[in-house]
Amino acid sequence: MLQQTQVAKVVPYFERFMERFPTVDALAAAPIDDVLAVWTGLGYYRRARFLHRAATVLLDEGRGMPKSAEELQKLPGIGAYTAAAVASIAFGESVPVMDGNVERVICRLLALAEDPKRSVIRRQLVAEAAKLLDDGAPGDSNQALMELGATICRPRSPKCLLCPLSEACLGRQEPENYPRPKKKRAIEEVKLDIALVRRPGTNGTSTLFFRRPENAELMAGLWELPTVEAMPGRSPASVLGRRYGGEWRLGEEVARVAHGITYRSIIAVVYAAEVEARGGVASGPEAAWVDRGTIDQYAMSSLVAKVLSAVPDGNDPGEGGSAEDSPEVPVNG
Repeated sequence: MLQQTQVAKVVPYFERFMERFPTVDALAAAPIDDVLAVWTGLGYYRRARFLHRAATVLLDEGRGMPKSAEELQKLPGIGAYTAAAVASIAFGESVPVMDGNVERVICRLLALAEDPKRSVIRRQLVAEAAKLLDDGAPGDSNQALMELGATICRPRSPKCLLCPLSEACLGRQEPENYPRPKKKRAIEEVKLDIALVRRPGTNGTSTLFFRRPENAELMAGLWELPTVEAMPGRSPASVLGRRYGGEWRLGEEVARVAHGITYRSIIAVVYAAEVEARGGVASGPEAAWVDRGTIDQYAMSSLVAKVLSAVPDGNDPGEGGSAEDSPEVPVNG
């Protein structure tokens, strides 16, 4: 969970996850949809899928948790960094971690401006980090080095006067030159058209969702509101029909939401919509009516959460739906 996510955000998710899946067996036995639902909001959902798959492998093979970094890396989704962190902190193996914070510390210590991802430089960094390990407490050593990079040897305005490694640091005169700053990828602006189809339900208003394909490049298997990328001269209703099936009609704009994902700056325009199934959804998409009583059972992206927060939860099907047409859409729940 801590990969590419700050501790303050992770803590409540971790607590809920451990309450729901307290053991490897419990995690392996749970449907992937349950795992993704608990993970909703953390992003980078491949992490949850790999975690579930790793638990399944351990259960199927009937063996305990691997205790070495080498063996841990054989599990799905576990790379060198995660394996070293788990092996050193949980099992006391003397193996160095190499995350972004540690990379920066060692690059400055050695005054290395080269790309730390290059294999030859990477090996040099790992060898140097290994020298700093206390073999009697490798987990503490690794955590200390990561914390040093996060709080003292920061990317900008490092606190060199407080650093315990400052006397040996070859890059302390110009620390921000090590490693050489990478060029930032240009921000890509994306506009999305989102269709909001609603109908009265037993727990208030129900909203029509579709599940993304398992092989989707982004957010595979998550539930989304009907969405298409806006293109000049292209009718969003016709694209919705090709993607999800049925005949779509978009009404008035009900919300506009800004969202960022990595290098993408997204503007999502939400329209009240109606859909007439006419033969059902397109081959592949799985549909569901979701209300406030069942929404926690569906894994959704943070963009969807923003959209739902931005639109009223009205009971009038005219607020984004058609009581006559919408129930024709075949759903799984």
